[in-house]
Amino acid sequence: MCLHLLLLFLLVTTAATFSAAQVNNATTFQSIADGETFELGFFSPGASNKRYVGIWYKKIPDMTVVWVVNRDFPLSASSGVLKVTNPGILVLVDQNNTVWSSNTSIPTQNPVARILDSGNLVVIDGNDHNVVPENFLWQSFDYPGDAAW
Repeated sequence: MCLHLLLLFLLVTTAATFSAAQVNNATTFQSIADGETFELGFFSPGASNKRYVGIWYKKIPDMTVVWVVNRDFPLSASSGVLKVTNPGILVLVDQNNTVWSSNTSIPTQNPVARILDSGNLVVIDGNDHNVVPENFLWQSFDYPGDAAW
């Protein structure tokens, strides 16, 4: 079985990105970072065996999580995959079951997810080099209820 996208990264300017065309093995822990302040990846709080996808401060020794994708639906295994699909929807899958997905009202054929220096996870059209809020197909800042616990 071919596993789909898992937080494989390309550095573009100061933001980290991953696109629908990239593939990586979901059994290893990997994360993407904006370069300086924030990091996005899978984590387990404390001694818990539950796994979450979140954004945390990169350079603070005690992990300080600022946003969680699947707060109410933790993963129970290490098989989770976060992918961005055509038309630009982020999907968290655990053992072939969709755990969480974003939405978009403007589909694109070349979606790219980026974590910005602000800690905002956004989905944009990969052909659009003007990274401004008006061009975001989806952004985590629209969902502050998923912020740090």
